[in-house]
Amino acid sequence: MTFQALDLIDPLLRTLGGLGYKQPTPVQKQAIPAVLAGRDVMAAAQTGTGKTAGFALPILQRLTLDGVTGPQCVRALVLVPTRELAEQVFESFRSYGGNLPLRSAVAYGGVDIAPQIAKLRKGLDVLVATPGRLIDLHDQGAISFALLQTLVLDEADRMLDLGFERDLDILLEALPKQRQTLLFSATFSDEIRRLAKGLLRDPVQIQVAAANTAVKTVKQWLVTTDKRRKPELFLHLLGKLGWGQALVFVKTRKGAEALVKELQEHGLTADAIHGDKTQPARLRALERFKRKEVQLLIATDVAARGLDIEALPLVVNFDLPTVAEDYIHRIGRTGRAGLEGEAVSLVCADEVDMLKAIETLTRQIVPRFEEAGFEADHRVPETAPKGSAPAVQKLTAPRAGGKAAGKPAAGAKRPAAAPAGGKTPARVEARPAGGSESLGTYIAPEKHSKSPGRDRAPDAGGPSSGRPRDGGSRGGSTGPSGGRARGGGSAG
Repeated sequence: MTFQALDLIDPLLRTLGGLGYKQPTPVQKQAIPAVLAGRDVMAAAQTGTGKTAGFALPILQRLTLDGVTGPQCVRALVLVPTRELAEQVFESFRSYGGNLPLRSAVAYGGVDIAPQIAKLRKGLDVLVATPGRLIDLHDQGAISFALLQTLVLDEADRMLDLGFERDLDILLEALPKQRQTLLFSATFSDEIRRLAKGLLRDPVQIQVAAANTAVKTVKQWLVTTDKRRKPELFLHLLGKLGWGQALVFVKTRKGAEALVKELQEHGLTADAIHGDKTQPARLRALERFKRKEVQLLIATDVAARGLDIEALPLVVNFDLPTVAEDYIHRIGRTGRAGLEGEAVSLVCADEVDMLKAIETLTRQIVPRFEEAGFEADHRVPETAPKGSAPAVQKLTAPRAGGKAAGKPAAGAKRPAAAPAGGKTPARVEARPAGGSESLGTYIAPEKHSKSPGRDRAPDAGGPSSGRPRDGGSRGGSTGPSGGRARGGGSAG
């Protein structure tokens, strides 16, 4: 199928040809006709599958063929959870609409609001915004929704999270009831699907891949250790495995700055992106990383949904995310557009519940290794379901962004003597990504005998608290984000 077969107008077809787009992706094949027909849509597809074009192209076409905007009015509104994603989606609209007589803009916290108000005075066809800043604009009378035709919630699972519920309630009350609503995301939990029923009217439901699955081109594995040893282990693996560029996720802003400082003290180039950084500083850090002036970019989950880095070979989860769905979005920064990538997690005993939730959500057990000298004093409990442990296998850890690095190392360790009445997990040497040295010891999950009272894996979604806000806080005092503090705080 071609884009021409989707009944797109000539200006859009010329733009797509100039951008080198040959054929629509599966999500675009289904979404574009539905949006052009004015239907509400709920679309789930993995990262890197072209979701943005799936809603941007038909929205641009409908706006071109139907009416004009007015002063301070917006005809299409795209809500996103983070500043980075706002910039990325805005750039997509600007690129796709290059041959169209339409005006678009982006609005988020952390920067001066005055230029955003100025762009709204003549009216806009498309506005991409984070919720907090959009409410600020509405409170100041700078924006009107009188002509709004289409609302898009991009990364809808985050947008409908309880952390955004209050802001969304305020905005939805201000929007016209008669509108087209589009929900696009990589993941939709059962709770999110229930919430979506109140927003959509007879929606077209699109599911391109199995729900809540990680990209198949990403090789995943983890190394167990103690929490206090993580920085040392990370530095050790960087040198031993010859890692090049890597996007490293941590849990907190303070943790991001501490890791950057430690890496720099060891002569490595590193920078951070998190909610305490101004938007210009975050964009500078991202651009330096894209130009390969920085080897390691340390980020909180504020960056998981909005970073588009070409051919990124490696994602490292220095800390596991507190919400399982965020793991999918984190590792989705690599292995994009059919390229191979690698996702490595450093896991301590305190994170076993998070690991269980991730493995429940993704329906797979992440292979685990131990590195000699970094074994955990506080052992990370097994997470494999009872009786479902995979057969003993020799693993070769994949090369980041490339092929596996050869056969398993010779001289594999023999399993220790089995205790009475049970089996010891097989331990097999494995070669690392990017080097000839042995990574350490692969530990196959134990086969547990049946016994009452075993802990069950928690719900895949995990707790909803603690998820990052939109990058602009709201409420009383003005902070780094440039907005007023409003329950929940600023992003990551």
